[in-house]
Amino acid sequence: QVQLVESGGGLVQAGGSLRLSCAASGLTFSTYTMGWFRQTPGTSREFVATTSWTTAITYYGDSVKGRFTISRDNAKNTVYLQMNSLKPEDTAVYYCAVTRRSYSTIPSEYIYWGQGTQVTVSS
Repeated sequence: QVQLVESGGGLVQAGGSLRLSCAASGLTFSTYTMGWFRQTPGTSREFVATTSWTTAITYYGDSVKGRFTISRDNAKNTVYLQMNSLKPEDTAVYYCAVTRRSYSTIPSEYIYWGQGTQVTVSS
């Protein structure tokens, strides 16, 4: 059974940083593309970042470019999201997810999802 468990969320002041982690089990981690999405109440899930087959190939949503960094440690079956210069509009539940596609920013193309971790940025 595939499981994705996010951690590292919390409350931080604007301008601060957080590092999210997503530990995967039940799959050959290096075989899959990993992504991060976020969602606030009443909105659709928004693409944040993805690693495409290798940590050397990454893509970011426009709203987080230059501030967030995605990385992965295949030996630990873990993907990370380093979030710097946080803004109140970054407040959301953050989810990690898995797709067999080499690249995707679309939630419906991801087949496994974690439970989410709350990030709250105060102003």
